[in-house]
Amino acid sequence: MGDLALNFDRRQLHRLLLHVGGFLLIFLAAFWLRGLTPSPDPILQGYLQITTGLFAFVFAAVTLVRFQGTQDRISLILGSGFLLSGAILTATSVLFFQLMHESPMWFFWAPVAWWISRLLLALLFVAALVVEHFLPRSRHPRLEIAGALFGVLALTYLMTAALRKLPPEASRHPNAIIPNPLHLLPALIFLVALAGYSRRKYLVDSAFDRSIFRAVWLNLAAQLAACQSEKLLDGPFVFAQAMNVASYTILLGGALLDSAHVFEKVRHLAASDPLTGLANYRRLLDVLDTETERTLRTGRPFAVLLLDLDGLKKINDAYGHLVGSRALCRIADILRFYCRAIDTAARYGGDEFAVVLPEARDEEAQRVAQRIRETLAADQEQPPISASIGISIYHGEGERVERLLAEADQDLYEEKARRRAISKPADTPRRRLKKG
Repeated sequence: MGDLALNFDRRQLHRLLLHVGGFLLIFLAAFWLRGLTPSPDPILQGYLQITTGLFAFVFAAVTLVRFQGTQDRISLILGSGFLLSGAILTATSVLFFQLMHESPMWFFWAPVAWWISRLLLALLFVAALVVEHFLPRSRHPRLEIAGALFGVLALTYLMTAALRKLPPEASRHPNAIIPNPLHLLPALIFLVALAGYSRRKYLVDSAFDRSIFRAVWLNLAAQLAACQSEKLLDGPFVFAQAMNVASYTILLGGALLDSAHVFEKVRHLAASDPLTGLANYRRLLDVLDTETERTLRTGRPFAVLLLDLDGLKKINDAYGHLVGSRALCRIADILRFYCRAIDTAARYGGDEFAVVLPEARDEEAQRVAQRIRETLAADQEQPPISASIGISIYHGEGERVERLLAEADQDLYEEKARRRAISKPADTPRRRLKKG
């Protein structure tokens, strides 16, 4: 136990040193860029802000959709905040382009507007952590989204109006080691957020959380670069802007990737049985429709196996329902193991399963059924389980799927009757195909 704790501490220390080294390299690179004297390019600044604003809008839309589905308040806070950030950046950029030719002093305010948006973004990341800690889930997502949008509109108007009264100075200490110490204030807030999201990243490991952590890291690095800015739109400031755009890109990519994973999970749950993980009744019918169309088109038959777990009620009565559920999962594992990539195993009832074998004839279906019986007989887990198996082959020629299933059900009943005749147990009623 002590060795594990020591190894964990070493890994933590190693990660911390890597982060500190990365931030130091960013700071030194920005310090070196102070020696370059590129002419200020207000057009580049305007386009960078518009690009960042567009990324913020798209990320806000994706996170608000995520909040609607998950009720995770961190998505609501981040989505609303990035909507506000994108609105401020876009509004100031449009205003900047409109008035740039009328007054050359307007591009002086670009760093000030950028600083305000950075401070708001840093506070947003910390606020999202605090809100998630105390109020992690929402009960009224639509109402909260509407309130957040109203708040964003109001704050956007107030912030845009306030920009007109801000001082335009970029740096009051152009020759100091840190010419623009004002940018260290957002950096400290980003540092607090980085510590919080580092912990969340390991507790909730998803593409969304990893992208937030990386974006906060880049934003902190951007502030360290911006604090080296001596004059308007110089090398360190453009370097900081580039990292800012990169952080938004990473956030958007992580949110989209996480949404894709969520949609895939929802699609899988909609077509699978929650206990065994096999296909459910709806998915089974879709597969049967597909295979019948293929048979009618190509003339190649396919086989269907119907399985019925023997004595599930006795297992539940003797060992409990948890053991009975485990028995169903044991059969599902065996079916999953013996299925080819093109086969489909499904649970369509309480203790009833089906296996669709594309392009399989009677001999192949009999071999699969025999392997399943042998595997069940060789299973050493208690209690022992067995299954009755019925087989039907679909040849096309105008046959209906209902007839295919009825034939498999009849074969299943006949096997049960043969086994009862051998072992002479109490008579059991015939089981019919039904929806799960």
